[in-house]
Amino acid sequence: MRKTLLIVKAALLLACTGTAAFAGSPDLAAAVAKADRPAEAVALDSGRKPAEVLGFLGFRPGIAAADIVTGGGYWAEIMANAVGPHGSVTAYEPTQFSTTAEEVAVLDRLRTRHPELRLVRYPFEAFAPAPNSFDFAMISLNYHDLYWESERYHIPRSDPAAFVRALFAAMKPGGTVGVIDHVGAAGDTRAIVEAVHRIDPTTVKADFTAAGFVFEAESPLLANPADDHSKGVFDPAIRGRTDRFVFRFRKPG
Repeated sequence: MRKTLLIVKAALLLACTGTAAFAGSPDLAAAVAKADRPAEAVALDSGRKPAEVLGFLGFRPGIAAADIVTGGGYWAEIMANAVGPHGSVTAYEPTQFSTTAEEVAVLDRLRTRHPELRLVRYPFEAFAPAPNSFDFAMISLNYHDLYWESERYHIPRSDPAAFVRALFAAMKPGGTVGVIDHVGAAGDTRAIVEAVHRIDPTTVKADFTAAGFVFEAESPLLANPADDHSKGVFDPAIRGRTDRFVFRFRKPG
């Protein structure tokens, strides 16, 4: 009886996510468990579930991978730990971000731990990777910023469609893109992003499919039904525990 229940649960999970790779692989578990990861990054693991998320997105050793808007390199480092000697990881960080001495030092330490990791700085509004470069790419908690403008941070009005077209061109045929972001309400996307730094998941699906990507699956791994979507993501009551969608897209080919 117990075995039957487990089979039913597994089938339901597969139906919800479109994949059986939910728990990640031994390579991904080892990459997350590597002892030299910074303590501040390890502290984020319980809320980000990196091995499970990368497993769902289809990350595997030996591929050319990109982490877009890498921040402190959280995802880039785990991918660098897992990609193996025949793969590569490129971390993209806008020139407008990671500009303080402390933030620069974080990236410098990342490159010391992983000299093989390529760091590319680019203007936030002018993402232009080389065509057919990547088997895998992800953008975590930052796609909504394509709809954001900030005089303080020198972020001009961006064109999300141009960004996604550039990403589509950068992917090899059959390449996979993962998008993780904070769930927002329907409505005026730019106004919602400005107010709470969230985005309606249907907007992301529409943007990516319009560029030619195929939507493959979504995962409830980072969902939080208790989250109030009207709260800003930096609100102490919810920061780090927002309701997040995890989407997997593929470039046909």
